[in-house]
Amino acid sequence: MALIDGLFGQSHYLAAKKMLDATALRHQAIAGNLANLETPGYKRVDLAPNFQEELNRAVSSTDGTALSQLRPSLAVDAAAAPGHDGNTVQLENELLQLSQNTLNHSLETQMVTSSLLRLRLAITGRPG
Repeated sequence: MALIDGLFGQSHYLAAKKMLDATALRHQAIAGNLANLETPGYKRVDLAPNFQEELNRAVSSTDGTALSQLRPSLAVDAAAAPGHDGNTVQLENELLQLSQNTLNHSLETQMVTSSLLRLRLAITGRPG
């Protein structure tokens, strides 16, 4: 059991899981932004800008609880410029963000899968 706890308690594994949580939340935000593309006065939301900084701080910390307690959240994108109706969503930007987020999710999934495959190898002695 200590081996399993050690694997799932490693900072790179926990960080990858937190990044997966963040990309899933960001995907929801982008979907909401796209759904409100033509809603007058709608303010674009995105992952809170301090999440990456908090993640970096938690990973470099020797305190393992900092990483496990980190929770991604959404915030209004203050940098987004309003259009003529006050809406701050731009279709091209959202589609670009969606593509980047999908790529990030794929890479993060590969990182988590790699850790799980190493565990499987340790248990069974067989890769994949």
